[in-house]
Amino acid sequence: MAYVLCIETSTTNCSVALVKDKEVISIKEDYEAGYSHAERLHNFINETVKSGGISFKDLDAIAVSKGPGSYTGLRIGVSAAKGLCYALEIPLISISTLQVLGSQVLEKDDVYIVPMLDARRMEVYSAVFSNSHEQIRETKAEILLEDSFKSYLDEKKVCFIGNGVEKFSAICNSKENAVFIKNKLPSAREMAILSYTKFLRKEFEDVGYFEPYYLKDFVSNNTITKNP
Repeated sequence: MAYVLCIETSTTNCSVALVKDKEVISIKEDYEAGYSHAERLHNFINETVKSGGISFKDLDAIAVSKGPGSYTGLRIGVSAAKGLCYALEIPLISISTLQVLGSQVLEKDDVYIVPMLDARRMEVYSAVFSNSHEQIRETKAEILLEDSFKSYLDEKKVCFIGNGVEKFSAICNSKENAVFIKNKLPSAREMAILSYTKFLRKEFEDVGYFEPYYLKDFVSNNTITKNP
């Protein structure tokens, strides 16, 4: 038996779940439009552990959604996860944010799943997964065009999910095989099976050196900095 605390802060959803093996036994999240992670995350962590009926010393690992996503959100989530790992002397597990988002799509049919997070203007973070949630195309930051993902759409049904879908649905030229699942954000709930699988395989991060997966550089006031 293993208890894993899962943290997802890559978007406006501040989400924390307590997982017992593969089952979510407690969850706390806030889908409000404004970022409030710095104020709420640690309260959510305390509330989630308490409502799960355990103490922090019972935790076996911390899992964090590693990105891509909001720079600030990722930094807050990863800092909290690393701090807990140091204090409790337990391992750190990282999960791809796009894999977490794509795991919300449960399709028995043979489809492609494209989780898509808004990266401002017409750019999104995206990847391509099979219906069994195996990644088959690398994660990219890409500008959406009318014929984006055409090769996949020409082959079979494609399920697009995430807060970047609204932009693509408005311009997509190949809608016959497209399913647009809008207004969805990553949640710690979908980290349950992913984190437990990594825990059993002992696929842990080096707590001292682990950094969020920003994917692209931070741009502020016309200045580019690397992984702030």
